[in-house]
Amino acid sequence: MDCKNCGKKDLSGDELAIYRKLVNRGAKEFLCIDCLAEYFKCDRSEIEDRIRYYRESGHCTLFV
Repeated sequence: MDCKNCGKKDLSGDELAIYRKLVNRGAKEFLCIDCLAEYFKCDRSEIEDRIRYYRESGHCTLFV
């Protein structure tokens, strides 16, 4: 999958998962972490922190 905004190639599983978690569970198009941070008007580190939180919590099947 590629970023629908900037065209970044081969998005990671975490990038796909966080987009689905925060934007649209049934998404067919995705944003990379940088574009997602821009979309939410926050720092990239906040998105990365959220990914880490979901991964470590073990409660979200998107991050397995």
